[in-house]
Amino acid sequence: MIHRIAMPIRAENRWLYPIDWPQVSNAIRFVRAGARCERCRRPHRRHVAHLGDGRWWDGTATGWRDGDGRRIAMRRGTVPLAGVRTTYVVLACAHLDHDPGNNAAANLAALCQRCHMLHDAAEHRWQRWWNAFRRRAIRDLFEDPPLTRRRLMRAPTRRIVDTSRRRRVHGPCAAL
Repeated sequence: MIHRIAMPIRAENRWLYPIDWPQVSNAIRFVRAGARCERCRRPHRRHVAHLGDGRWWDGTATGWRDGDGRRIAMRRGTVPLAGVRTTYVVLACAHLDHDPGNNAAANLAALCQRCHMLHDAAEHRWQRWWNAFRRRAIRDLFEDPPLTRRRLMRAPTRRIVDTSRRRRVHGPCAAL
């Protein structure tokens, strides 16, 4: 089975990956992992029914699995059919230490979109903070000082109200 899906690597990070990255990625995703996510066991390039909380229907095992890939027992009638959604699963080869230069087999894992996002959540939060910090720093460096002064003067001031001293009583107890 030949998989010809282009690797979504940013152009500025492409030089961090080895020349044989497609072969390394295929070896991890299809040979070692058997075309299944190594965390939750979701199959590659399949539509999977899931409940949104990590539980998903494994059609080959004809049973439900949790977010860690373990089979779980669910009684008939307990699955909210309105809450069942489908997702198309695509495996990616993830660096567990977030270092694209470390391509040791122990540092690579075949992960589906859900598991990859959960694994990278802290890194994405940091990257979002870093991008916002850089934008503010560049604006501070290159913005015209009179323009900055006017922008800061227009900014709404936040008033802190001490609500611990105010006490309002409504209803029949108000007269007491």
